[in-house]
Order: sequence, then C-alpha cells, then structure tokens
Amino acid sequence: MIWLNWRQFRLQALAGAAGLALVAGYLLYLGMDIRDAHDAYRSRCTDAAGCAQAGSQFQGAYMNTLLIVAAGLGLVPVVIGAFWGAPLIARELELGTHRLVWNQSVTRRRWLIGRMAFVGLAAMVLTGLVALLFTWVASPYDQVAADRFGTIEFGARDIAPIGYAFLAFTLGTAVGLFVRRTLPAMAITGVVFLAVQFAVPNLVRPHLMPPEKVTVPMTAQAINQARNLGSFTGAPVVGGLQVPGAPDAWISETSPLRTADGRTLDESAFDRCFATPPKTGAGGTFGDTAVCLSALDLHVDLEYQPSGRYWHFQLAETGLYLVAGALLTVIALRRVRRA
Repeated sequence: MIWLNWRQFRLQALAGAAGLALVAGYLLYLGMDIRDAHDAYRSRCTDAAGCAQAGSQFQGAYMNTLLIVAAGLGLVPVVIGAFWGAPLIARELELGTHRLVWNQSVTRRRWLIGRMAFVGLAAMVLTGLVALLFTWVASPYDQVAADRFGTIEFGARDIAPIGYAFLAFTLGTAVGLFVRRTLPAMAITGVVFLAVQFAVPNLVRPHLMPPEKVTVPMTAQAINQARNLGSFTGAPVVGGLQVPGAPDAWISETSPLRTADGRTLDESAFDRCFATPPKTGAGGTFGDTAVCLSALDLHVDLEYQPSGRYWHFQLAETGLYLVAGALLTVIALRRVRRA
C-alpha cells in the first residue's frame, strides 16, 4: 500500500517539495532582512519619542509585505484541497480504475484510509513547515506591531495552518467522492474552502471565547490615536482603537460613538464636528474634529480578547478544523461503500 501510494502521489509530492524549496528560500531572505531592520530599530529606541518613530517606520516598511505573504500562504491549503484532495478519489472514479483496485483483497475503507493518511500527512507536514518558517520570519515584526490576531495574520502563523490543510484535504476528498469528476471537484473544493477561510475569522473566531468588555472615554487624545474616523455611510464610528493598558489586545467589536446616556451619537452632530469643526488650531491626526467630538462627552464600548489568549485561540481553531476534517473523513468512509 505504501509503495502504491507513493507511486500515485510522487508527482504531487515532488511539485510540493519544489514549491516548498522556493518559498523557504524567499522566507529565509525576508527573515534575515527583517532582523537587520529590527536591530536598526532597537538601536534608535533610546527614548519614548525615538521608539515611537522608529517603530512606526519599521512597521511601515514590512506591514504590506508580510500581509501579502500571509495572504499568499493562506492559499496553500486551498491548493492542497483542490490539487491533492479533490483528485484523490475523483480521478479513480472518473477513469474507472477504481474497479480494479476494489476487486483486490484490500477493502474499500482500508484502501481509502491508506490513501488519505499518506497524502493527508504529507499535506499537514508541508503546510506546517511553511507556517513554521513564516512564524520565524514575522516574529520580530510581531514583537513591535503586536497584531497576530489579524484576520489574515492569524491563519498563517504557528499551528492553525496545519488544521486548515487537514480540513482542505478531507474536504477535497469528500467532494471528489460525491461529484465523481476531477475538475468540478477541484473547483467546488477551492470555492468552499475560500468561503470557510472568510467565514471562520469573521463569524466564528470572535465567539470561541467570551470577550472582555471595557468602556473607553473618547477624549481628544484617544480619538487622535485611532486609525480612522467615520465611514462611507456617514455613521458615527471610530476604528483602530487600543484597549487602555493592553495595546496588543484583539478588539473584536467596537460600538458606535455613544453619548453619556448610552445613546448612539446623532449623525448630524457627528457630521458637524467632522466637516465644520470650530477652529482651535489643535494638532494631531484629527485635530479640530477630535476636540469638537471630545467636548460632547462621548465614549465607545469595546469587546476584546487579551493577547495572553492567543494560544488558546490557536488551539481552539486548530481543533475546530481537525474535528471538521475528521467528520468529513467519516462521511467519505461511509460514501466509499456506495461509490
């Protein structure tokens, strides 16, 4: 069984090894470059002002690069599911070669378990190595930016990608068993897993653990520390805030700007401060607008996860994907009896 699995899988394995070598070469180069820049940042961090400026420049130099790399690595499980999982059984059924295999002494279930275990383990090892390399690459940046909970960043680091790879592979295998044609199975697997990658960070991850809650007064200083103010719809919202005393916490939900009695700030009042605030000559990111809003005695309610829960979320989400993959494996084993 092992020799047969290797012969059938060797082209995909060689392609995966070649891709891993190319990715590893680039990540090693990027990792050394980031470490050199991090050393330069630390040499300039002699006081609070110097640290803030150097840290901002360091983050700005690598934020987009790491985000793009993380997004690219997030496609690795999609590729595994579509090109390794979907054709695993669908190709046998499409070509009719399953009749020869299933007339041997090995049962269908044992044959399927052998194939899935061999290729699935390879998928998890490949993805795990890539994730390990990227975690090493991004570690100096993460120490400064403290943004590992980001939608894209979280899924490319540490152990979570291993769970993604397992689910993508089992999803592709199960879809191939039901669809029985290779190309449609590949397409369906890719689309479904992309939808899963979008849904889980936005709809599931924030609810894996009960969040902490805090009310933050919207002083002029707090507003000026935000990343954005307002929205396309004109709603009185503020984004990119930090939890006081916990700048590396993951804010999962931010309320609109609220008045002292807990009501949402009227959009007309927000628009007046945003578009035509009284001239005070105040500095900062939002200047006079921040001063105008702070005079209204506003606050926002935040729901957040402390940074110390990062590994709890990694384990919980990885476990979620592993359980889902195990359920798909059971479905595949039941389906193969009637294929």
